[in-house]
Amino acid sequence: MNDNQTNTIRKRYNRIAGVFGIMDNMIQETWRKDVTQQAEGKVLEIGIGTGKNLEYYPSHVEVTGIDFSPGMLKRAKEKANQLGRTFELLEMDAQNLAFPDNTFDTVITTCVFCSVPDPIKGLKEMKRVTKPTGKILMLEHMRSEHKLIGKLMDILNPIGLHIVGANINRKTIENIQHVGLKIAKEDLLMYDIFKKLVVSPNKNH
Repeated sequence: MNDNQTNTIRKRYNRIAGVFGIMDNMIQETWRKDVTQQAEGKVLEIGIGTGKNLEYYPSHVEVTGIDFSPGMLKRAKEKANQLGRTFELLEMDAQNLAFPDNTFDTVITTCVFCSVPDPIKGLKEMKRVTKPTGKILMLEHMRSEHKLIGKLMDILNPIGLHIVGANINRKTIENIQHVGLKIAKEDLLMYDIFKKLVVSPNKNH
């Protein structure tokens, strides 16, 4: 995936930043709480967006959030200021994380890997910066394994990709396994389209 494609998707997210909070409501509050409350230690949230998850983090964790869209990040910083808490919020591409290996105890994503231009590269980076003893918590939507629904998602995907830069038919489970990450727990949240995953960096094998 080249830089031009990344820039195109970045521009689309900048364009919709003002209304993305409304769109983001498709992720239920209980799902967000469940994922963020499991965070421990030094935390990285990839694709912080407009900062929807910030209010749910436990007060004792140290949270760094990154996003490649300046428009999204501006709203996340406004949200952080409203909460009166300290978060490190940085403009950064999930495909090229500017952190040393084995930096974070917990890495969190919520509906991010539908829009990372090169998901394999992004997942490899996520694995790299997670400590061997750390955990990755993912709340993601993906292509249905149901034959007809999956096919419909394939047909509709170009529309969503053009409007907001998100792919609705990503085979995220396959991508996770492809980079050597290990799925420790998989919960279905909405049919087989929305899933909550607990993932091990699997660096000791």
